[in-house]
Amino acid sequence: MKHALALLTLIATPAYADLAGTPITAGNLVDQAEMIRIADTIDAAVDAKDWPLARAQFTDEITVDFTSLVGGEPATIPADGLIVGWSANLVGEKESFHLRGNHRITFNGPDEAVMLSHGYAWNKMPSGALPENGGEELWEVWGTYEHGFERTDEGWKVNTMTFTATAERGSEYVRNTPGS
Repeated sequence: MKHALALLTLIATPAYADLAGTPITAGNLVDQAEMIRIADTIDAAVDAKDWPLARAQFTDEITVDFTSLVGGEPATIPADGLIVGWSANLVGEKESFHLRGNHRITFNGPDEAVMLSHGYAWNKMPSGALPENGGEELWEVWGTYEHGFERTDEGWKVNTMTFTATAERGSEYVRNTPGS
């Protein structure tokens, strides 16, 4: 029994390491805090519709995967194109709210890292703007994010971003229709 427990511990350890990320040390504390700040800044900038601030968090090209929400295939696109897409959907009176937690960062070298986190977001439109939708104002989604980071001359930047939806509810009309 003792050997079976030891074997189970050895087998399970890599999975726990993947879930936990790289342990925080004095040497990587600032880098980990900066990556969390960057991801949170993206969320805050999107919600505030501050598109230059959101854009400043990315490398010039970014690999994106939002296929769990919109279908299609992951793609490498100019970061400017990502911001144009987001800003085209979140215009006028359409609001958004993003919340992130459980950040786990794994370093893949001195200049590369991946951050996993849980996320929640909603989009809201005033009911008066939704006659086609029966007045339902809200769309919500829960899921996991994966942000890839690379160290650049300007500091850490996001070079990949994946969102995997685990649940959603509410109005698809609100999700898909730009505000006016």
